[in-house]
Amino acid sequence: MPIRVEITDRIAEVVFDHPPVNAFDSVMWNALPGMITEAGSREDVRCVLIRAEGRGFCGGVDIKEMQAHPERITTLNRGNYLTFKAVRDCPVPVVSAVHNFVIGGGIGICGASDTIIAADDAYFSLPEIDRGAMGGASHLSRMLPLHVVRAAFFTGGRITADEAYRLGGVHKVVPKADLLAEARGFCGVIAGKSRTALVLAKQALNGLEARDVDQGYRFEQGFTLEMYMHEDSQASRDAFVQDKGKAQF
Repeated sequence: MPIRVEITDRIAEVVFDHPPVNAFDSVMWNALPGMITEAGSREDVRCVLIRAEGRGFCGGVDIKEMQAHPERITTLNRGNYLTFKAVRDCPVPVVSAVHNFVIGGGIGICGASDTIIAADDAYFSLPEIDRGAMGGASHLSRMLPLHVVRAAFFTGGRITADEAYRLGGVHKVVPKADLLAEARGFCGVIAGKSRTALVLAKQALNGLEARDVDQGYRFEQGFTLEMYMHEDSQASRDAFVQDKGKAQF
């Protein structure tokens, strides 16, 4: 299965395993919210760990689907929104363990998480500006300073795990070979706490945030839809799918 849930020792692991790059279509993005919410709502679960098998953590959305079916953009947008909201609203803490590429929707998952543990080869990127889309800045802004986010957004560039750690967006950077053990160990500490205390703490911490990240992302998605309606958007997706690199404007 491209996404599975495994529960051991009061930790629910949501595992991405969808070769080649863990990029999800609109159906999978709309399936994720229920899986995350169900896992976090179980009385025998104290922590949710989101991790991935394969080459990287998450390649975001399936650009090929959007290139072939641009009319599905609203369905995809809703799946993205509900997925990130499910992570942030999950009753118990959510930890993302990431390696190699964390792109697009992967940023949303990390930005909505409670903490992030990264392999030393991980990097964060919002290449939407070269894919004919928008989106992701609301959640990246939970991790990193405003001007770093804007620079990454306008250029489609990469932020390494070490840089994200230096700026306070990542809890810990570990050798790739140690990522799973380190993440499970960290989640194990959380899983040893009272579920009631964790649920209340999550609610309190969410309520203390200065802004509503979910509504910020919804606002951002309005511009995503506007961009998708423009001819430059289709040109960007065509160039990506046809392996022509970036469209020239």
